Amino acid sequence: MNKLLIGAVGALVIGFGAAPASAADLAPRHYTKAPPMIAAIYDWSGFYIGANGGWGSAHDHRFNAAGVNLGSYDADGGVAGGQIGYRWQTGSWVLGLEAQGDWADLSARTQNLNNTANQIASKLDAFGLFTGQVGYAWNSALLYAKGGAAVVDQGFDFISNATGAKTASSGTDTHWGATIGAGVEVGIAPNWSVAFEYDHIFLDRHDANFTTAAGTPSAGNPYRTGGDVDLVTARINYRWGGPAIARY
Repeated sequence: MNKLLIGAVGALVIGFGAAPASAADLAPRHYTKAPPMIAAIYDWSGFYIGANGGWGSAHDHRFNAAGVNLGSYDADGGVAGGQIGYRWQTGSWVLGLEAQGDWADLSARTQNLNNTANQIASKLDAFGLFTGQVGYAWNSALLYAKGGAAVVDQGFDFISNATGAKTASSGTDTHWGATIGAGVEVGIAPNWSVAFEYDHIFLDRHDANFTTAAGTPSAGNPYRTGGDVDLVTARINYRWGGPAIARY
């Protein structure tokens, strides 16, 4: 009996002594470093095409050849059209070129201050903008400024108070000027973005010769007429280009 107890105790002692040695003989555990986080940045480079719509206001301040003030007003209304352009991004800076064309219905009239029988009126029915852009991007948000040339189709009239018919008209003339603007654009999908933009067209006043309903030159020619244009539009663009670039 004593021999059995002594043998069992000896086996236990040997087992406990061998356990640490066995653990020490195991291969060391290897830990791997977690991969770095990847932040996706929006890429504004590429061609784009889109549509726009909004509101505009064209100013008219008219004088006759003698310099007599006939009155002034703002011709307000809606605008709608499209744009096409190209942008390239370097770092956070974005440069671009764009052409925009819109139909417009900016019309108004006011009483002729020099003639109680008629009103002065105008209508701007189309415009185009040809601009360069420079912007700064925060991932999918872009703040930009633009500037370049503008062209408008605009007509000026005298309207009879008695009949509402035109008594004289300059016809629809094409006028060139300069434009500046600014906007903010946000990417809403890999290739889609929406924007809000303000533009100012510098047209100033110019000389216009009017023709009566009978086809004869109007008394008081040439008239000094016209003025600047303000535009506020919402836009949506589709871009051909990489949707994102991985940045480590």
